[in-house]
Amino acid sequence: MSLSEHQKRQLRKLGHTLKPVIMIGANGLTDAVCNETELSLAHHELLKIKVSGADRDVRDAMIETLCQRCSAELVQRIGNIALVYRRNPENPKIHLER
Repeated sequence: MSLSEHQKRQLRKLGHTLKPVIMIGANGLTDAVCNETELSLAHHELLKIKVSGADRDVRDAMIETLCQRCSAELVQRIGNIALVYRRNPENPKIHLER
């Protein structure tokens, strides 16, 4: 699912007040981090992820890999914080405008 610019703007507005739920530290992207991200996305649909201790290219690669493994969409990345979204087909909490 590809998000339109209007939908990304709507999600950025919703994500503005969120605190990071997932923290990727010195161990990098582990299976435990991916499992926790899966659970959090199923429950919240929209979450912030904080990636620490790496340079920009490594952070971008970790975020991209995490989004691919979790079938999530990257909404925004600023510094070491990424905002990701995945719709829950069984119980959607966020209704995006078209």
